[in-house]
Amino acid sequence: MSAIRIDPDILHGRPCFTGTRVPVDLLFVYLRDGYTVDAFLEQFPTVLREHADAVLHMAGDLVPRYAVKASA
Repeated sequence: MSAIRIDPDILHGRPCFTGTRVPVDLLFVYLRDGYTVDAFLEQFPTVLREHADAVLHMAGDLVPRYAVKASA
């Protein structure tokens, strides 16, 4: 089961955590603003920890793909 669901009928297709109407990008806003994953999950109890962890893992996998290599 995927942690992210994109449905045009839910928030106009904005990626949300599966089974919720909570946008995925909101997790990153919380983290950017200095909150913890636990604080996010307390505010949005419909989001499963496994889904939040999976999204963070996916994001971590994407970063190296887009990193610019420094010239030697």
